[in-house]
Amino acid sequence: MASTPAGSSSAVQSSGWRKWIPGLRVLREYQPEWLKNDITAGIVLSTMLVPVGIAYSVASGLPAIYGLYATIVPLIAYALFGPSRILVLGPDSSLAPIILSVVVALSAGDPARAVAIGGAMAIVSGAVCIVAGLFRLGFVTELLSKPIRYGYMNGIALAVLISQLPKLFGFKIESSGPLRDLWAIVQALLRNQANWTGAAIGGAVLAAILLMKRFTRFPGILLAVICATAATGLLNLAETSGVKVLGTVPQGLPVFTIPAISASDLVSILVGGFAVAIVAFADTSVLSRTYAARTHMRVDPNQEMIGLGAANLAAGFFQGFPISSSSSRTPVAEASGSKSQVTGIVGAAIVALVIIAAPSLFRNLPNAALAGVVIAAAIGLFEFGDLARIYRIQRWEFWLSILCTVGVAVFGAIPGIGIAIVFAVIEFLWDGWRPHWAILGDPPQVEGYHDIARYPEASRIPGLVLFRWDAPLFFANAEQFSDRVLDAVAASPTPARMIVVSAAPITSVDVTAVDALHELTQTLARQGVELHFAELKDPVKDKLKRFGLFAELGENRFHPTIDSAVAAFRQG
Repeated sequence: MASTPAGSSSAVQSSGWRKWIPGLRVLREYQPEWLKNDITAGIVLSTMLVPVGIAYSVASGLPAIYGLYATIVPLIAYALFGPSRILVLGPDSSLAPIILSVVVALSAGDPARAVAIGGAMAIVSGAVCIVAGLFRLGFVTELLSKPIRYGYMNGIALAVLISQLPKLFGFKIESSGPLRDLWAIVQALLRNQANWTGAAIGGAVLAAILLMKRFTRFPGILLAVICATAATGLLNLAETSGVKVLGTVPQGLPVFTIPAISASDLVSILVGGFAVAIVAFADTSVLSRTYAARTHMRVDPNQEMIGLGAANLAAGFFQGFPISSSSSRTPVAEASGSKSQVTGIVGAAIVALVIIAAPSLFRNLPNAALAGVVIAAAIGLFEFGDLARIYRIQRWEFWLSILCTVGVAVFGAIPGIGIAIVFAVIEFLWDGWRPHWAILGDPPQVEGYHDIARYPEASRIPGLVLFRWDAPLFFANAEQFSDRVLDAVAASPTPARMIVVSAAPITSVDVTAVDALHELTQTLARQGVELHFAELKDPVKDKLKRFGLFAELGENRFHPTIDSAVAAFRQG
């Protein structure tokens, strides 16, 4: 079941192929009174879909119309395959620097080739998400800790902001990475290349959007863009002041197209599409869980991957580019009373109508105004408040987040995401490589056995060492475990005859760890010490049986509790 009321006894599991198309179940359960809310919310939502779609398309290095194409069909696809009834998908600012880096590198300024590259990246991203969903890999984004997610998103936000500054000031630079681009922008400004009239328009749009952001249902973006377009047209600023404008948008709806790419572009497109999939699903899963909690619905993360993948495939095959969930458009749909994905379908229909009936509306839209829209979105991506909290409670994670941000800022979006993943793996291995361990004693007036470092008054039984290891046992820490056990035996106040490992935190073992345990057992035996385990979980015990260590040690060395191990020691 993809999305059901939490705790509802009436919810029925979908079976067979229908479970992969949650939209059919929503359609069966659709209540007529929802329609008015969905239509109203769809109309309000469309006031954001058009200007934002155009802005993010231009920010991604693609012609404006393709941002609207990437809005229409994906919304319909997600309505069928997505588990969330409230989520809005479409072009997103967090993906823009990733798409732009690939498009700029491969298209050589050819718009048709840029469109094909964007479409191919969407197909790759969609395929990755669908395969991951089918193989139930929806948990993978949970492997990125919150500080690491903040770090790469702050880096992407910085990259987006820097990439829009040349458009805001009305000049071009050769992109070579966010920080180097920033230096090129400063040099261009010092050479007086800026169009300050356009910059003023873009700045006014940015300020208006930020000021009106608190009014969720108010179409602040649309109003700011309309005012900028009207002022540019009425004052003829394109001719008199050299303000760069969008121009006439082609008329027509998206059609099914297989992107034509060359073999030499394939590796870059695969890498870019995979990076897009990671960022898009990380954002989508967080946003989906947030709104599922608000609406008391349960969302399957694997189905969320499939829904996101289907929407990206739809974008790729219908002249779009990679898309993600939107943390700005989704709240608009919710605040406008949306009840289901019919809201997105209504919004898509209105966007299609605008393309057909009024493409000339965008003729005088200043590029600087579009830059203002994207910069406003980039500002919304930054996370500083929670990072301040992380700095107060765990500084090394704060600096890890900063390193991820620097990685994106120095090397670009795609290498930066790779750096974030590497940091995540290192963080995971480090926690397991150097875990906490303790020698246990029996403190007075406290039940159970506890760390003698925290309870120095705890009593210890002569000849017995109680030792706790707070991590799984695997190749990276097996030698460390053996060393710490031998240290604990050596530090015993009286000659040790038995060491009992409190093994409840040990959730897994691998072959390397078992071999290390075998060697440790022999080393201890030469010292006259027996190695015992207490509270070892049955799945781990089963592994020890398969690996032969259980039979080697004997069942009498595995105790259900620490108390039973202590009792066995006292009985001799």
